[in-house]
Amino acid sequence: QVQLVESGGGLVQPGGSLRLSCAASGSIFSINAMGWYRQVPGKQRELVAVIASGGSTNIADSVKGRFTISRDNAKNTVYLQMNSLKPEDTAVYYCNADKIRVAGGVKYNYWGQGTQVTVSS
Repeated sequence: QVQLVESGGGLVQPGGSLRLSCAASGSIFSINAMGWYRQVPGKQRELVAVIASGGSTNIADSVKGRFTISRDNAKNTVYLQMNSLKPEDTAVYYCNADKIRVAGGVKYNYWGQGTQVTVSS
């Protein structure tokens, strides 16, 4: 059984910073891609940033230069450092892990429970 547990969301003023963490637990050998998505009510979930096990990244244009994604493969944990936050960054942020090698096979497309990020003065 694979679980993703997120932490680090909250309320921050415009221009502030937050750091999200997501730890994957279970009998995990490796995880190919880990990433962050966000969703606001009435809109589709959108990609924020994703990082492969080798370190290559894909970051949405809307957050490029402000957000940084990183991971610790030994801890099966992915981080999202968010700087210069704007009100339009307000959303529920979801962690995703894809192509997870576990005892007995491979699991695909797991999601965390989501963590609220609110940027407001």
